[in-house]
Amino acid sequence: MKATVLVRPKEGILDPQGQAVEQSLRKLGFDVAQARVGRVVDVEVDAANADEARAKVDEMCKQLLANPLIESYEIEVRA
Repeated sequence: MKATVLVRPKEGILDPQGQAVEQSLRKLGFDVAQARVGRVVDVEVDAANADEARAKVDEMCKQLLANPLIESYEIEVRA
């Protein structure tokens, strides 16, 4: 099964990259309220079903892919 993990800084956590993007967009004339920069991780896991795949990827996030103190993550699983 394939899974995509979207990792973002939690609200209230300083995001220098997001601030730089936000300022640059404003300089280009775009009216943006806020920009946050995160990352996407695509993984392929051996799993019997979507629930098992989600559980495995969730454990990967907790151990390596995300820092739970400063980042949140979302997992999307597909066949």
